[in-house]
Amino acid sequence: MYYQQLIKRLGKTADGPFTPSLTRRRFIKLTGFSGLAIAAAPLIAAQGDSSSEKDQGLKPAQQPAEFLHIAPDGTVTIQINRLEFGQGSHTGLARVLADELDADWSMVNAVLAKAGEAYKDPLYGIQMTGGSTAIAHSFNQYRELGARARAMLMQAAAQKWGVDASAVTTENGMIKGPSGQQANYGAMSEAAMTLPVPENITLKSPDQFRFIGKGVERLDTAAKSTGQQQFGMDMERPGMRTVLLARPPHFGGVVAGFDDTAARAIDGVVDVFKVDLDRGATGIAVAAEGYWPAKSGRDALNIEWNTPDAIADSKTMTIEFERMLGEPGINARQSDTSTLASAAKAINADFIFPFLAHTPMEPLNAVIEIQGEGENTSCEVWTGTQFQTIDQATVASVLGLKPEQVTINTMFAGGGFGRRATPTSDYLADTARVMKAWLTNGHREPLKLIWSREDDVKGGYYRPFTMHRAEIGLDAGGTVSAWKHTIVSPSILKGTAFESFLVKDGVDATATEGVGDTAYDLPISLDVHHPESPVPVLWWRSVGHTHTAFVMETLVDEIASKINTDPVALRRQLLHKHPRHLDTLEHAVNKSGYANRKLPEGQAWGVAIHESFGSVVAHVVEVSLTNGIPHIHKVTSAIHCNTAVNPRSVVAQVEGAVLMGIGTIIEGAEITLKDGVVEQSNFHDYKLPRMQHMPDIEVHIVESTEPPTGVGEPGLPPIAPAIANAIFALTGKPIRSLPFQLS
Repeated sequence: MYYQQLIKRLGKTADGPFTPSLTRRRFIKLTGFSGLAIAAAPLIAAQGDSSSEKDQGLKPAQQPAEFLHIAPDGTVTIQINRLEFGQGSHTGLARVLADELDADWSMVNAVLAKAGEAYKDPLYGIQMTGGSTAIAHSFNQYRELGARARAMLMQAAAQKWGVDASAVTTENGMIKGPSGQQANYGAMSEAAMTLPVPENITLKSPDQFRFIGKGVERLDTAAKSTGQQQFGMDMERPGMRTVLLARPPHFGGVVAGFDDTAARAIDGVVDVFKVDLDRGATGIAVAAEGYWPAKSGRDALNIEWNTPDAIADSKTMTIEFERMLGEPGINARQSDTSTLASAAKAINADFIFPFLAHTPMEPLNAVIEIQGEGENTSCEVWTGTQFQTIDQATVASVLGLKPEQVTINTMFAGGGFGRRATPTSDYLADTARVMKAWLTNGHREPLKLIWSREDDVKGGYYRPFTMHRAEIGLDAGGTVSAWKHTIVSPSILKGTAFESFLVKDGVDATATEGVGDTAYDLPISLDVHHPESPVPVLWWRSVGHTHTAFVMETLVDEIASKINTDPVALRRQLLHKHPRHLDTLEHAVNKSGYANRKLPEGQAWGVAIHESFGSVVAHVVEVSLTNGIPHIHKVTSAIHCNTAVNPRSVVAQVEGAVLMGIGTIIEGAEITLKDGVVEQSNFHDYKLPRMQHMPDIEVHIVESTEPPTGVGEPGLPPIAPAIANAIFALTGKPIRSLPFQLS
């Protein structure tokens, strides 16, 4: 929902071409930014002033030459404008372009594009990967790129053969003429690229697709499965030094003093120095000839820290948030709640959701190198990033350079789940700050800044700690007559360049999505509190839907229990205005055998359905309990994501989302703070799902020829409530927290 709000505020439409309409003056008026605003700068640059708003023909993002190169042998190399970190857009977007190009798939390669004007999201105006938008936003863009390139190849061949272009055809990477002429794409590529780019082209109809909608092995499978794929962590530069940072134990803490004598005595340590860090903190950088001496040097430091005035504590926050649940907040959705006191039946429920760390398998890292001096200075960065445009502007600002002096090389990343998309560009800002101090100390070597697993768990950004309260009244006929809902959750967007676009009347849309815009026909009145917190918060895979789906889906089952109605039947009734939801629900229910198949003794069904990022996902689970521990025997899933570009990737994403969602129910799957310090540090005390948690999963895709919607995140929100609903069916006790508290 909030992505559509952003598009609307920027003056674009989700179903039309990208037409920049936000001037620098209008941006500052909307955001209140003036002077230097690192995260705002790329948006301003992307839109330009009013003088640049006049249509200048095709934009860089519409130019085939920016996106594909065809070698003489016919090999097609496609630039992918997104980060590939496991979601499959590297292959998916290549398939989309190659389909309209009519390429030979066996001759197609794909590479991740550097930060550049051409590679900005066609709707957002910045180069980014997030919100399950990679294929959804670039689907038509990449189709048009392929179609334009194909038309240019055909025109080049027509000119060479002296025939009319209408008589030229293509097939599987070959160009064919009316009299038997034939050439591969490589033979015509150089001439084709000198021709004008056609503005008007005809795209294929869905029945003509050769690749789109057909499952295929991903282009990166072989390299990743054989250890040959290079990730950001693998990047090396001649003479490079490795840097680890000693960060304050409290968020926002600063160095009061330090002794680096022991650290400097360690073999391989090159330098130790104080450095500014994210959010006003300071720390100590240890640069060394490799990771182990850098870590040993950091461990040997003796640092005295100043503790900030504001610190967080999980127990204190719980008490404070509970107090707020009982107070009026900012109204986000209005409905009459006057009948609550006289309701025939009532449900009163409080829910609690902890901070969560992202913990991608590849921790954060970046390599940075400086060349030249003065006006000839250039900076090159190698990293897996979701926010190329913002990161480029941030690094440039820290180093006193222009964005065009900074090259961001997009590396494959081993996961991210939102952590590589911080509006503050925290980990790359820190990398640039370290480089700045490194240069001041008289060094010139490239640096690799690495976050250890402990750095990531104890000092990263987190899914916000959140609480819900629902007060529901049902009339004598079993209909929900009133629903008073309150959410307490720190704002992800407040203080960022996105605030003025996505925080409306004080309400952060990332906290209310899934309740404020629920598809259920329910009279919900919603209030929101956004308390200040010293703990840095950020979107986590599927953002607010991680908690709102759990609340809504478990409450629907409680309502069904109150009125002695089957939970699926109640959902059919409440979703009567939403055919996509109903289609998805029926797919999952019918494929699972729900209500038509008797489960073994001690097992129960659980159902949940939720829409996020434009897609609808339903899960039907079969669950038992052994000594208070849930065992998930099978998950039957259905997803309605419109056109599934690569069905194999869609299935993989749903499977991965199911496992990650199961991870949120496990005891120990939470970040807690005591006296301002994060108590967890690694996978021994911050629990993640393991092999034994993986159930049998069956994924079904609802067929559609409509433009694609999101896939990377929508599979996650409904799985935890589906499991909770099965346990509710077994025990009669509703679950009101993640992770589950069953003892």
